[in-house]
Amino acid sequence: MEQAKTIRALLLEQQDTEYQAFMRRLLPTLAPESMIGVRTPALRRLAGRLRGTTQADLFLQQLPHQYYEENNLHGILICQQKGYAETVRELNRFLPYVDNWATCDLLRPKAFKVCPPELIGEVRRWLDSERPYTVRFGLEMLLCFYLGDTFDPLYLDWAAAACCGEYYVDMMAAWYFATALAKQPGPALAVLQNQALSPWVHNKAIQKGIESRCISPAQKDVLRSLRRKE
Repeated sequence: MEQAKTIRALLLEQQDTEYQAFMRRLLPTLAPESMIGVRTPALRRLAGRLRGTTQADLFLQQLPHQYYEENNLHGILICQQKGYAETVRELNRFLPYVDNWATCDLLRPKAFKVCPPELIGEVRRWLDSERPYTVRFGLEMLLCFYLGDTFDPLYLDWAAAACCGEYYVDMMAAWYFATALAKQPGPALAVLQNQALSPWVHNKAIQKGIESRCISPAQKDVLRSLRRKE
């Protein structure tokens, strides 16, 4: 616990009360008193100072944390790790404690950039979770790493099945399908044409697709014709 208190003191030194008020409005699902008000660049600088130290290792063992920024620092430290197995192990310890979209979306592990073959199995398990932010993270990994050369149309089915009526899951699913419309237009468009998504996710994906600069005007006209009544 001593390491957590020491790191908490470092976070409190970086407090920005105006930013704290802004983030409290942006994350209404969190208790206001759980937010210190530390900007992400400051968290990344602190993570850089702590990386590879015994202090960081001990901090990563101390869950749950009290503050939103402690969770974000925890996530950044995990994402800095280079080893795939270590990263997955630490993520699986941490994800049950992720309780908001901002912490979830901050998780972009460096170890995943080479897209190890075994990663897709972990993504499948995250999508099957009963925890909404673990599912959201799985969808984000599909979006980040599996819409290029590693794409398989099966992953569209996985993303569609993950939609559950939970706002922060369904919103990430909509982002995923909007991005898929730009990167894998044929298979993604077929999902919309087959009405495989809930009306809300379907229409939100179309909205985001129409807003995208990566989709042609002709494609956007097709998307407009596919809007559904909710």
